[in-house]
Amino acid sequence: QVQLVESGGGLVQAGGSLRLSCATSGVTFSNYAMGWFRQAPGKEREFVCTINMAGSRTYCADSVKGRFTISRDNVKNTLSLQMNSLRPEDTAVYLCVAGYYTGSSSTRNYAYWGQGTQVTVSS
Repeated sequence: QVQLVESGGGLVQAGGSLRLSCATSGVTFSNYAMGWFRQAPGKEREFVCTINMAGSRTYCADSVKGRFTISRDNVKNTLSLQMNSLRPEDTAVYLCVAGYYTGSSSTRNYAYWGQGTQVTVSS
């Protein structure tokens, strides 16, 4: 059974930082491209960042570029998202995803999804 479990969310003031983690089980982690999406109340899911299987290439949405960094550890089977200079508009549930297509920003290309972790940024 495939499981993606996010952690690290919370409440932070604008300008602060958080580090999200995603633990995986039931999959051969290094065989999957990984990524993060987010969903704010009343809005569609939004692509955040993705990383290829080897961890050598990353791609992030313009809205977070320069502030967020995605990384992975193929030994510990974990995915991370370092979020700096947080803004109130970053408030959302952040979801960890796994898929077969490197560099994709489409929800359709990710086969597995976690339940999400809440990030709230106060102004």
